[in-house]
Amino acid sequence: MKQNDKTNPIALSTNGRYGKKAASAKGGRTSRFYGVALPGVKEEELSGTLIVIEGTDGSGRSTQITLLTEWLESEGYAVQTAGLRRSSLVADDIDALLAENAVTRLTLALMYSTDFFDQLERRILPALRSGLIVLADRYIFTLIARAAVRGIGRDYLHGIYEMALRPDLTFWLNVRPEVAFDREFKKAHTISYWESGRDMSLSNDLFQSFIRYQSLIKKEFEYLSRRHGFIELDGEGAVPAVNRELRKQIGAHLGIKNTHYQPSSALATLWR
Repeated sequence: MKQNDKTNPIALSTNGRYGKKAASAKGGRTSRFYGVALPGVKEEELSGTLIVIEGTDGSGRSTQITLLTEWLESEGYAVQTAGLRRSSLVADDIDALLAENAVTRLTLALMYSTDFFDQLERRILPALRSGLIVLADRYIFTLIARAAVRGIGRDYLHGIYEMALRPDLTFWLNVRPEVAFDREFKKAHTISYWESGRDMSLSNDLFQSFIRYQSLIKKEFEYLSRRHGFIELDGEGAVPAVNRELRKQIGAHLGIKNTHYQPSSALATLWR
């Protein structure tokens, strides 16, 4: 099992509100946190690498996370995954509230932030201390985008996540809302209430509501990409082509010279 030996990785970008604030007193090195580090966390102990893949519903994030996990493990790296609503603390409560549509927008945003920080403390940081690669299927950026389009202030949201860990690499799989709709409907034969932004009363038509909602989310990602230096990829490309570019970028960061990969038979259906 190979562990990542990059003890002090530098974030790709220091853009945004916390860029200067996050500068360390030791040689001006950029902090691994956007603002103040979580209490008791020593950055020099975080020898692992945090890689985030962002994108709207239907952008292909989960497929790429699955493929990248197998590739990295085949290269000898230990991998931990993370995502939304996976904490043992509040994930079930969020699911219940979403199912019943019985939650205010601000409460939902705060519940998601609780889920995130519980995972950060119990899942992500322990993995990074052990030198693992953490692959995050969405991160704080999705949470900020969803809350922002529902009228919650950007500065307030960035303040909530000031103690969030800064990813080493953040990829954005950019797709048009129309493409996302086709993918989501083909996969599940339905479109969820929340994916289509029905709580925002954008349209009585399900398709139009989805398009308008995802367009708003896309605009927020464009803003976040400028602010935080995302690596933007064409999420509408074929799975192998997108995966090849991801491997190229990740391989360069980790020092993997040969990034050739062919999925196992178990994942062959994803390679289309």
